[in-house]
Amino acid sequence: MQSFFTKKRLIVLGIVAALIVAGVSFFFYAKSHKTEFAAGGLNLFQKVSQLLPISPDTKKEIEVIDKLVSELTKKDDVTRTYLVMLQNNYELRPGGGFLGQYAVIKIKNGEVIYHLVEDANLLDQRIEAKITPPYPFTRKMQLKKWKFRDSNFSPDFPTNAEKAEYFYRLAGGREQFDGTIAVNSDVFDHLLGLTGPITPAGYSTTFSSEGGALKLEEVVEKSYLGEDVPAELKQNRKAIMKKLAAEMLSRLATIGNIPKVAELGLTELRNKNVMLHFKDENLQALVKSVHWDGSVVTDWNGDYLMLVDANMGALKTDYYIKRSLEYTVDFTGEKPIATVVQTYQNTAPYGDWRTSDYHTYLRAFVPKGSKFLERFMINAVLTNEDLGKTYFGGFVDVEIGQSDVHTTLKYELPDTIKPENYTLLIQKQSGVGTIPTKVHVITKGKTYDYETDLVKDLNFTFQTVDAKK
Repeated sequence: MQSFFTKKRLIVLGIVAALIVAGVSFFFYAKSHKTEFAAGGLNLFQKVSQLLPISPDTKKEIEVIDKLVSELTKKDDVTRTYLVMLQNNYELRPGGGFLGQYAVIKIKNGEVIYHLVEDANLLDQRIEAKITPPYPFTRKMQLKKWKFRDSNFSPDFPTNAEKAEYFYRLAGGREQFDGTIAVNSDVFDHLLGLTGPITPAGYSTTFSSEGGALKLEEVVEKSYLGEDVPAELKQNRKAIMKKLAAEMLSRLATIGNIPKVAELGLTELRNKNVMLHFKDENLQALVKSVHWDGSVVTDWNGDYLMLVDANMGALKTDYYIKRSLEYTVDFTGEKPIATVVQTYQNTAPYGDWRTSDYHTYLRAFVPKGSKFLERFMINAVLTNEDLGKTYFGGFVDVEIGQSDVHTTLKYELPDTIKPENYTLLIQKQSGVGTIPTKVHVITKGKTYDYETDLVKDLNFTFQTVDAKK
């Protein structure tokens, strides 16, 4: 069997691995440890091809990786530039998480030749244009201007990638991006589950998979709040990330961890914790073919549902929010009636500088032409259209300790949704975590029930339900 790997892939495989498993902080380490970094990437993806048994879907994913890497490692003296969106999904936004930082990465002949990591607030300070924010920001947060840090308001990543670049240009940015990558903070915690707890050299703080990203935020944020903190201390507050990244990479490159890291990398792409968008149409078609582009499906003709939350000034409370979903479609009346119940639990023990009562703007994207009927525990529902769908949107509040917020939306489905050959696609929002899900389909002759965890997009038919009963 011909090897999946060739020598030319070394550097960029390391780059891809770093983006998938730890975000841009690894680039600080990679810049001065290129050989170790590249070798780690090579061994990582060698193990990907050896994972057995390999399903047809996984084989397709490996083919896509092969083609992507071949393109990105070309020795053609062309500089390729990428925008990386670092999203904190403890403050959930429609596109994954609050866009607190971003990076610009340049690659030429398979090597990183430039990298910049910057706070999104610094970029936003350079934007003078007055762009009106989406309605929820003006209504709930009284924002006057829409800027880069709030640009990922769509559940569709290609839309967010274009919007982020738009605001980047308003801030005076001149780079021409070949692609955009989004990485959610959950990836950091999942990695710590592989490495085990880490105490960076020179620091007393230990990071583990249970709230590691939350603790890192505390280390680099809480201690530096206030006007009395010297500027030089604030500038160096994230130095810990370099040492943490170096130790993480060292541990992840060990033989025992490599198959686990490979599996984790694919999992994060599948569940939308990492999303990819390329300007090159061929590359974009590749990532779309394996659903790594984070797009909202527009060519689906069956029943459809996507629930999308946008944290409205509730700090980092999404770390404590648990959700469950129950969807019922009833075909026994004159019109098909759908009922969506999303239950919220706010498990925070108390409020502090990063935790509060939860305030979200919830949108339910449903088949175009659906008609709103009733609501419960969701305020002032508005109906609109976007991405080829109808959506119903309203504000939801969940107090600390509250566990019974059963937000309910009832609506009439279009006549095109019929019980015969019924199909349903439920798309998952990036960064939302795992959601226990129940589906009930009621016909005049039989009721079908299906229960699962919504980890990634779910697609099923009556026949699928029958087979599982």
